[in-house]
Amino acid sequence: MKQFSELPLSPALQQRLAKLNFIHPTSVQASAIPPALEGRDILATAQTGTGKTLSFLIPLIERMPAGTTGVTALVLLPTRELAIQVLEAWRRLTSNQGNAALVCGGLAEGPQLDAIRRGASLIVATPGRLEDYLSRRLVNLSGVKMLVLDEVDQMLDMGFKPAIRRIAAALPAERQTLCYSATLSPEIGEVARVYLKDPVRIEIGSVLKPSSNVELRSFEVPVNKKQELLEHLLSSHDGRFLVFVRTKHGADRVARRLSRSGHAATQIHGDRSQSQRNAALRSFTQGHHRVLVATDVAARGIDVADVAHVVNFDMPKEAQDFVHRVGRTGRASKRGVASTFAAPEETTALRKMERTLAITTKKFRVRPKAG
Repeated sequence: MKQFSELPLSPALQQRLAKLNFIHPTSVQASAIPPALEGRDILATAQTGTGKTLSFLIPLIERMPAGTTGVTALVLLPTRELAIQVLEAWRRLTSNQGNAALVCGGLAEGPQLDAIRRGASLIVATPGRLEDYLSRRLVNLSGVKMLVLDEVDQMLDMGFKPAIRRIAAALPAERQTLCYSATLSPEIGEVARVYLKDPVRIEIGSVLKPSSNVELRSFEVPVNKKQELLEHLLSSHDGRFLVFVRTKHGADRVARRLSRSGHAATQIHGDRSQSQRNAALRSFTQGHHRVLVATDVAARGIDVADVAHVVNFDMPKEAQDFVHRVGRTGRASKRGVASTFAAPEETTALRKMERTLAITTKKFRVRPKAG
């Protein structure tokens, strides 16, 4: 499949894809959409930024019967931000036709329950809040015909395995299940065995390696010089910056210092309210803030086009975290830059991470000024 127009889709969906300028599918879309349209289960591993969302939304929209009331499709995701973005993508693809409900924590229950009661045919949810509604008998999932588990490795990392199990138990055994993950660990294999039937296996590129579209740089820099280096990069490069730090306090501190220096910066982390997180993400997406400072909680929940530069202000704890952070740039065949700041005592950890991922970063050293 070279173009979306080759797919056996309804004229309305073809028109919307063309209007949104979706012409050529990515590899994961070309591999996953045709078997999913035939009703096959899918187990796909692919790097972030490869177009996974569209690869499940197109078959979901095409296979959901028009005009039905009651939940026929369910998408489970690890974070609120990701759930909101998937729902927005669904609305664009459907011209906001049909009923859908967002179900996730940190937001008022009223509008969510109202959307369900109005006969939402699609629910996009995080597992914790949906499980709560199930236990209180506020939602009926007995009519679900399609289940999507997106970023399932992240959901397991966040401890959602029991919630997913209880939600799946409320679904019909006869259904279609699409499972997407950035990695294929033994735990993901177990999920596939339990929830998928004879799935089509799709693996796009190395799932534990940054995209080849991203130029990797590392800077050996004293801790007290990191802020200065970040501001230098901002002054010498164009485009939007996504800056990753280890702690919530660190995110606030870095964003505050950038703002004082005249850089339009905002921050996103777990201690901010959902409305604050939404506002920060929206402001960054729309270009009102050039810099978004984030903790790893946001690494998977952010899908923003045209991030020019990712900065690991603090070293990631795991090689996998590095891949997820760096995956925020160089998306959809665009070029990007990822810079990692390593204090002198962290250079050994940096080299170890490079060996684990079989990558090489272009190395720079920032020396303290004499005197």
